[in-house]
Amino acid sequence: MASYREHMLDGAEAVDLVVALYDGIIRFLYSAIAAVEHGDTDARRIAVKRALDIIIHLQARLRMDVGGRPAQALSEFYAAIFAQILQASQSASKPKFQHAIDCVRNVRDAWREVARDPKASSALPRELTIPSRLAAVESPEAATRSSWTA
Repeated sequence: MASYREHMLDGAEAVDLVVALYDGIIRFLYSAIAAVEHGDTDARRIAVKRALDIIIHLQARLRMDVGGRPAQALSEFYAAIFAQILQASQSASKPKFQHAIDCVRNVRDAWREVARDPKASSALPRELTIPSRLAAVESPEAATRSSWTA
């Protein structure tokens, strides 16, 4: 039987993996911005596809039966950010890609806090701001924000 400490380390490693996936999304979105700057449509599409693949993976791994409200909030976040990235790609909009990066970074930072201190997952008092589904799709400038607690 594994000790509590071993379980805690397994949990920390899982959170580190989630953080790495968020870092991957951010990296691919920066690649998409670079592709927009260079007028490289194929590179933009490849970068966007990779970012969206990670989001699909994260969405598919949510445990709604266990995660409760935070899992629901993440599900809504993934749907909103997916739509925002698609819109940014369709319009080749650097500001929309940057807005998506900012939103992903916000949630990634909360996961990093959990990685640093596994006890923080239940005690994180700070609120995360996640754009509402419509705001993320319409425009980053007009984004209204809703809050949820990690």
